[in-house]
Amino acid sequence: MAKIFVAQYQSQADATVCQVQYESQADLKWCEVDYASQASGDENWYFVEHESQADFKIYWVNHESQADIKVYKVQYQSQTGWQTSNRFRSRIG
Repeated sequence: MAKIFVAQYQSQADATVCQVQYESQADLKWCEVDYASQASGDENWYFVEHESQADFKIYWVNHESQADIKVYKVQYQSQTGWQTSNRFRSRIG
C-alpha cells in the first residue's frame, strides 16, 4: 500500500520528493487515488492526515537536486511506473 504522509520537516521524512515539470525528467510517474484500498505498489498514492497511518513519509522540495525521488503526477493508474532505477524502488508501497 502506498499511503503517503507529507512531513512538515525534512528530518521526519523517509525521502525528499520533487514534482518535475516534464514526464521525461521523472524517476517515478505516480497517480493519486481516492481511497486507501486503491493505494498499491509505489505508484498509486493515497495521502493520509496522520503520520501513524502512513506507509511512507515524504517531504516536498522545490529543486530536483535536493530530491531523492523526482516524480511526475499522471491522471490514470495505467500510466504509472518507475522510469529509472532508484534506491527507493519497491520501498514506498
